[in-house]
This record gives sequence, C-alpha cells and structure tokens, in this order.
Amino acid sequence: MEFGVYTFVETRLDPTTGEPVDLDRTFAELLEQIELADSVGLDVFGLGEHHRPDYAISAPAVALAAGAARTKRIRLTSAVTVLSSEDPVRVYQQFATLDCLSGGRAEIMAGRGAFIESFPLFGHNLDDYETLFAENLELLLAIRKESRPHWRGGRRPPLAGEGVYPRALQNPLPVWIASGGTPQSVARAGALGLPLAIAIIGGEPARFAPLAELYRASARRAGVPEASLALGINGHGFLADTAEAAAEAYFAPYAEVMGRLGRERGWPPLTRAQFDAGRGPRGHLMVGTPDDAVARILAQHAVFGHDRYLMQMKVGLQPQEAILRSIELFGTVVAPRVRAEIGKRSAAR
Repeated sequence: MEFGVYTFVETRLDPTTGEPVDLDRTFAELLEQIELADSVGLDVFGLGEHHRPDYAISAPAVALAAGAARTKRIRLTSAVTVLSSEDPVRVYQQFATLDCLSGGRAEIMAGRGAFIESFPLFGHNLDDYETLFAENLELLLAIRKESRPHWRGGRRPPLAGEGVYPRALQNPLPVWIASGGTPQSVARAGALGLPLAIAIIGGEPARFAPLAELYRASARRAGVPEASLALGINGHGFLADTAEAAAEAYFAPYAEVMGRLGRERGWPPLTRAQFDAGRGPRGHLMVGTPDDAVARILAQHAVFGHDRYLMQMKVGLQPQEAILRSIELFGTVVAPRVRAEIGKRSAAR
C-alpha cells in the first residue's frame, strides 16, 4: 500500500487587502515538507491546483519540479489538475517535463475541481463543465498514447498529427481520476481502466463503499482486468504525539477554512461537536495519534481494499513545525505498521 501527503498550500492573507503575503516563505515551507516526506519514506506528494488568493498553487507542475530537484524517490502528482479548464496539450507537456526532471516520478490526478474560478479566468462557460472534462480527458489520453495524435472534439481545435513534446519517461505517464463522489466520474475511471482517487472530506467513509464497487463493476463491464486497477482514498488528517495535541492543533485552522468556504456556499459554521464527531470511529477526520491512524486506515482498507492513502494535513495555517511532525509520524510509524499488517492479512488468505 502506498502512502502520501497532498496540500492546497494555503497562503497568509493581508487582513486589510485580502491579498496573499509572504509567498516566498510559503513556498519555502512547502519544499521543506516535500523533502521530509521523501526522507521518511512516504510514496507520494500532491499539490492541488487553485486560482484563488487563499491558495498558492496555480501551476502544480512548476512547484513539483522544484520538489523533484530536492528529492530522490517520492512520486510527485497534481491533486488535482482542473482538467475541465486546462489545455490537455500543455498539461501533458508540463508533466512530461516534470517526469524527465524527476527521473520518472510524475503523475497527473485529473479532476473537475471543487471551485469554479478557473472557468471565467480561462474563458470557459460553466455550462460546459462536464463536456469539457470528458473531451479534455479523451485528448489527454490520446496525447499520452502517441506523440502525433489525430483528434477532434467539440470545444478545442483539432489535432491533425502535430507533435506533442517532450515525451514522458514513463510510458504511459500515470493519469488518475479524482472524484469527490460523482458516480459518473467513478464509472468513467473504471471503464477506461484508470486509477481512481476518492476524496472523503465529510460524512462516514463507509458510505463511499458503493463507489468503490461501481468503479470495479464498470471496469468488469468494459473488460478491464481488476488486477490492473488502482484505488486511492484521499482525506483530511493530522497526527501528533497525543490525541489532544492533534485535535487542539488542527481544530481552529480547520474550522476557519471550513467556515470561510461555508460562507461562500451557504453552509453553517463548523462546531467543535461536529469536529469531534468527525474524529470518531466512524468519522472522516484522521486526526489523532499514529495508533489512531493505523486503526482507522486498516478499518478503511477492510471496506475499500484500496492501494493508496493520501492525507491532507494542512487545512488552514497550522504551524510548520506541527505539519513536519505530522509528516514524520505518518512516514516513520503509520505507513510501516499498516503495510506490515496488510501484508500479514494477505499472506493469511
């Protein structure tokens, strides 16, 4: 089983102007996190694309390339690339370049995104949300298959054998589909035989089990061997030496972010009681000690049988020292113990 961290790289905002400040410090802290994740044995580090002042990453491949120069083995992925509003030619070129720079460690996690700022920014109509994603994914897969694809869609000018370079070292360059629970996206990933990442950022994780079954069932109907599939679970989490320390470090920044986003979407503020329920045995928050995380990941594995778990630790402005400690505990304690236990269970079957 693979383990990793992903982040949207929250910024510090000027309270008067609302504009991001100290971005040099923000990116320096990000690179320190990537380096540590590599050194403690984690498998994946992901960056989410956003086009808002409260998040620093609008060009994941650029930041990941800086991380590639400082690491040796960790895989580097978007989490996600907002493919509906991106040009698939540029997406492939950017991540193929990252793949060459990193010695074959790049991945693309393609999704439709939870925010809509990129649509007006790049001149797209939000009514084309689903059509754009489907067409752009089709084109991206055609480009990764051959360097001079012939392709025609309804929104982008066609390709008639023009070359797309450089080519990635990995053949094929890994492309994951990320879904927050949309059955259509899950079924599409299975039918195409692509790896799927399910983001669980609210509710009881077991309620997402039908999506895992839909993914595998769609693959079977399409004649895709189940052995070729890969399923990942992404979620919010934070580790500390005691459960109390984890909860106290995480709650205030997490509640601030959920409250800010909630005001945009008409949600009520997050209460401490809701937060504590989310940390409970059937909740979605992996916030606590390494022992807590081991038990929760194994419980989820019994439900999903997944191959990868990615934790979003930085939700809000937790101190850098706390984030680094959480990454250290995840890589040195949680990941080895879960891998060993899953290995034992597999051997006993």
